[in-house]
Amino acid sequence: MEILLCISHVPDTTAKISFVEDGKVYNKEGVQFIVGPNEELALTRAIDIKEAQGGKITALTVGGAEVEPTLRKALAMGADEAIRVNAEPTDAYNVASQIAEVVKNGNYDIIMTGRESIDYNGGQVGEMVAEFLNIPSISGVNNLDIEGNKAIMQREIDGGYEKIECDFPLLLSGQKGIAFEPKIPAMRGIMMARRKPLNVVEPVAADNATEVLVHTLPEAKGACTMIDAGNEAELIRLLHEEAKVI
Repeated sequence: MEILLCISHVPDTTAKISFVEDGKVYNKEGVQFIVGPNEELALTRAIDIKEAQGGKITALTVGGAEVEPTLRKALAMGADEAIRVNAEPTDAYNVASQIAEVVKNGNYDIIMTGRESIDYNGGQVGEMVAEFLNIPSISGVNNLDIEGNKAIMQREIDGGYEKIECDFPLLLSGQKGIAFEPKIPAMRGIMMARRKPLNVVEPVAADNATEVLVHTLPEAKGACTMIDAGNEAELIRLLHEEAKVI
């Protein structure tokens, strides 16, 4: 079983985000970066499958040298090798083009992504990769089993769940449920990660389909007015006169 796991190099969920260059670029100074939570869960399930059936897991991301600690984290969790495409991840179309080229040069049964990255939340890369490769794409997978030469998947739909089976090769995007919780690297895994291969490949020429014009922060929340317990009359007055919701 050959699995390619595409991971995102994203700010920690607790990081305070700001923007530079007139709002066009988010400021990476002092920000801790992590493996995206959806990709952590997908990798955890991939490790379970490898341990049960054998095979190899390759972690892949697109970015400069600053993303290598994130790839090493994936190696410490249990990936066997890593690939870094030496290109700035400018937009989903460009990133998908780079990933698809790597897949063409490999022999993967399953390509796994997270449902979406937690920075831009686009949820586009996986589907674009599958389209470039002309292979099936199943999004929002929250359960994955392997039976022979088929992947048996489940995803949530309105009013219930959908069970899907698909031959290899295929691409799936994992989300919460595909594994119970992310695998925590043990000290032995961290030490071994330093010796596992991390291959750097040069990007192919690829266009951008989108351009970021400006980022803006959400508006600050308004002040909170506290009402003493039992003062229902004041609460009703504020809701009527100020909030104007009654």
